[in-house]
Amino acid sequence: MRYILILLFIGVAVSCENAKEFKFSEVKITPVFTDSLSVRAISPMDENAVWFAANKGIVGLIDGVNKKAATIKYGDEILNFRSIAKTSKAVFILSIENPAVLYKMDYSNREATNINEVYVEENPKVFYDAMTFFDEMEGIAMGDPTDGCLSIIKTIDGGKSWFKLSCDMLPPVVEGEAAFAASNSNISIYKDNVWIVSGGKKARVFHSPDRGASWEVYNTPIIQGETMTGIYSVDFYNEKIGVIFGGNWEKKEFNEGNKAITTDGGKTWRLLSNGKGPGYRSSVRFIPGTNGNGLVAVGSPGVSYSSDSGENWEELSNQGFYAIEFVNDSVAFASGNNIIAKLVFR
Repeated sequence: MRYILILLFIGVAVSCENAKEFKFSEVKITPVFTDSLSVRAISPMDENAVWFAANKGIVGLIDGVNKKAATIKYGDEILNFRSIAKTSKAVFILSIENPAVLYKMDYSNREATNINEVYVEENPKVFYDAMTFFDEMEGIAMGDPTDGCLSIIKTIDGGKSWFKLSCDMLPPVVEGEAAFAASNSNISIYKDNVWIVSGGKKARVFHSPDRGASWEVYNTPIIQGETMTGIYSVDFYNEKIGVIFGGNWEKKEFNEGNKAITTDGGKTWRLLSNGKGPGYRSSVRFIPGTNGNGLVAVGSPGVSYSSDSGENWEELSNQGFYAIEFVNDSVAFASGNNIIAKLVFR
């Protein structure tokens, strides 16, 4: 097994029926970690603790005032991580470029106990973008095509082993269609449903109602056709209501064709506030407990918020982030360039 683990201690070491009434007017942003890292993947445990995966081979846990991290190497190579997922007993981290290496890090009482290499893929085209789990046993990750379909790997044994889905099982991609490793949010799951999004020459939504056994693909009105255009993030509130967000990374202020909503499980999509509201954003999340009405989207230009399913938007901050993950209906963690922060909406 080829890895080196070096422990580092950092710092001190849409329907409104029955919807929760809410209206945010501001967000309090408190940095909990600062370092010269690009952090695009986070997974909160509670209001005080969050796991993260970054470039330079760094993976860590911020737990209140305790900040711990590890540098992971594959042989002599320092890996770059943009995907993270967790179960109740393990954290999983997946590197981007060739070779793609997936590690399972067991933990107990918020302390890592061991780390094991559970999947390796070598291919000049390999590039993994996002990962999540359905439950304690079954997980899924996605990446750019290495053949004629998106790369999708799965585990059914709690992450001990992983296997890649054959292109015979998946819809084909077009030349120039891929995905963006911007925020670990190219995948969304709800019960047995999984949705995966693409960008580049085509911006589409791939859907499986049965945890990846069968697939369909749907077109979207999101801007597409150029290398850096398309869908950067997807989130589903339930099996019907979902949102996609992205745009043109090279023209971040452009706010046409960059956000859309579905009410039929992803089959059809309607553009939101086209030509209004935020431009490019790399991560979007429904606010828990708001019946699909509350949305927050983050990107390098700032933090954007909607209380009416994306019809209208407010800019709460110009602090740039790559990713956001909610803990509850008012607290989230966000990560970006050189920062992880706790966000309290009020």
